[in-house]
Amino acid sequence: MRFPFFVVSLCALSGGAAAQDWLDLARLKDYAAFRASSNNPNLLSNDDSLRPIPGETVVLADLEGPGVVTHIWLTVASNEYGWPRLFRLRVYYDGSATPSVDAPVGDFFAVGHGVERTVESLLIRDSSSGRSRNSYWPMPFRKHCRITITNEGRRRSSNLYYHVDWRKVPALAADIGYFHAWYRQELPARMGRHYTILDVAGRGHYAGTVFSVIQKEPGWFGEGDEFFFVDGAPKASIEGTGTEDYFNDAWSLRVANGPYTGVPVAEGTGESSRMTAYRWHVADPVPFRRSLKLEIEHAGWTYNADGSVRSGFEERADLFSSVAFWYQQGIAQGLPVPPYGVARLPHGNARQIEVEQDIARVKAARGKASVQKEVFWSRDLLFLEAEGPGARLDVPFDVESDGRYELLAQVAHAPDYGIYSVLLDGKPVQAAGDLEHEPGANIGGATLINAWHTELYVAEDHVLAWPRLTKGQHVLSFVCQAKDERSGGYHFGLDTVVPARVASPEAAGGDKAERLRTGSVTDAEWIAALQDADSFVRAAAVWRATQHARLAGRGLKQLEQAMSDRSAEVRGLAAVALRGLGAPAAPALPALIAGLKDADSGVRMMSANALAALGPAAAPALDALIAAAGAEGEHVQVLRSVADALGALGPAAAQAVPALRQLRKVPRVQWNAEAAIAKIEER
Repeated sequence: MRFPFFVVSLCALSGGAAAQDWLDLARLKDYAAFRASSNNPNLLSNDDSLRPIPGETVVLADLEGPGVVTHIWLTVASNEYGWPRLFRLRVYYDGSATPSVDAPVGDFFAVGHGVERTVESLLIRDSSSGRSRNSYWPMPFRKHCRITITNEGRRRSSNLYYHVDWRKVPALAADIGYFHAWYRQELPARMGRHYTILDVAGRGHYAGTVFSVIQKEPGWFGEGDEFFFVDGAPKASIEGTGTEDYFNDAWSLRVANGPYTGVPVAEGTGESSRMTAYRWHVADPVPFRRSLKLEIEHAGWTYNADGSVRSGFEERADLFSSVAFWYQQGIAQGLPVPPYGVARLPHGNARQIEVEQDIARVKAARGKASVQKEVFWSRDLLFLEAEGPGARLDVPFDVESDGRYELLAQVAHAPDYGIYSVLLDGKPVQAAGDLEHEPGANIGGATLINAWHTELYVAEDHVLAWPRLTKGQHVLSFVCQAKDERSGGYHFGLDTVVPARVASPEAAGGDKAERLRTGSVTDAEWIAALQDADSFVRAAAVWRATQHARLAGRGLKQLEQAMSDRSAEVRGLAAVALRGLGAPAAPALPALIAGLKDADSGVRMMSANALAALGPAAAPALDALIAAAGAEGEHVQVLRSVADALGALGPAAAQAVPALRQLRKVPRVQWNAEAAIAKIEER
């Protein structure tokens, strides 16, 4: 049959722009179009998002083939630092237990480092300051396709909206390969060998690269060449001439967008500078019949202690991460499992300080400091209403031990914000000096934050420096210098300050946790893991129960006990596993009722969701649910789940109607309350 990809897909799979058939759009189609989305089944509701708690895996699509996923759109509201690197996207084909796509959300959508940036390309488009992510990679499947996202962070997401557009086709030709995307990292790159982007066995063709670097030392890092080794050949069939050359640029890299190549992030060549570039091999895929290995050197300019040049081409230990994109026959096997969660962040130990919670210690000059609540979906701001140049905001923060730190500020941008310089303990924050560099290299500029933007955006990550800090209190000062000519004011908004010790991240939970997530484990080993001293190991054990209903059923008693674990992540995942069991989880009802009063809002929300899954069997929880509906200051997302649980009780919850009528007055809970009342009154 003729496989009816859209125009871009024709290019991607046939090998070049010249192969485009513009009449394909006019040809009548022999497929059916569908969408899986986060839309609420209650069409009267505008509550169309998911809210994954730490460790929770949500299913975006569960599709029966043959078919092809043509488009994925998603947007997430989260107040956790680095969340795009912490959320993990997986795609499984044809019932395989091994994913063919395994990558952080941000990196898959062409932006590394857990930040949000604009991307305009043929296959990935990230708009709304990077918050709206679109993938147009065609993902064919013959029998089945399952797409999931796991929140591997430590905070609940406020909103996850998504669309998965796909086509049901009569058949797929034998020469159609499966789409793959795989994340790797070396933080830092290992000395003495090239960095490997992909090493895979099988038949297929290479289709794209997203490549991210954090500079561990100043100077131009990108003299490294790429090498494609095809079918085990000892000599590369494709050899490059430099990192920026591979990404079709020259004389360094600077922010740019293009259909086939682009650079969403480029901060210069100073120490701590970040870069992300993408290259889509749409016009030039690299075929392989037995295997493919893609490597790149990590070499560039290096310097002596006095700032003089030591070498223009020497191995460097910068922090590398990447996603490889390719098509192949069958499901790729044997690829190294990407690290979990925080181990994907540059240093793995970032501490997110909500500065607005410590406003009593904040000092302001030539302006007034205040707290703005819920500026963007669970993000609060420390706001400086500035009078003009010279306005200053002094923000104290504490360091737990002596050491070298990456110091990052998450800063809001808005139409009436100014341009600010940064001081650390009264001294200007500056990147490394202007060392000699490759002619034409972008060495960045002074540490100035132009906080003007066309709309209020919360919040962009700004790496300030990698200073040495002593244990105790330090002060970041933001000083107004001027305003952008387009700005209506000089104001300033700060979301968080994030110090992280400069160090290689350690695996969260180590090999033990990774085996629980991906390996074969006996019931005895699983029960023992639930008692492990490492909270990451316990969380991995409970997560396993969320993925295997039979294990959850056999371990019902253990899950009930996990509802009182000292880790909120473990408690929340235990509630997820109980929710997945539905009616068989009834013996754990007392633990779920207690969960409605948990200190963590994510656990309260998920306990209510688990009670909703019990349906009428949760009737003994009625009084506790009514009390939860009236809890003062409760988060709206918890209230939505409480309303859903009351509705699931049906007519037996008649005495809850007054409480639900009160919830109906809360705009973001209105739909859930109305739906619950309708179920109770059997309307």
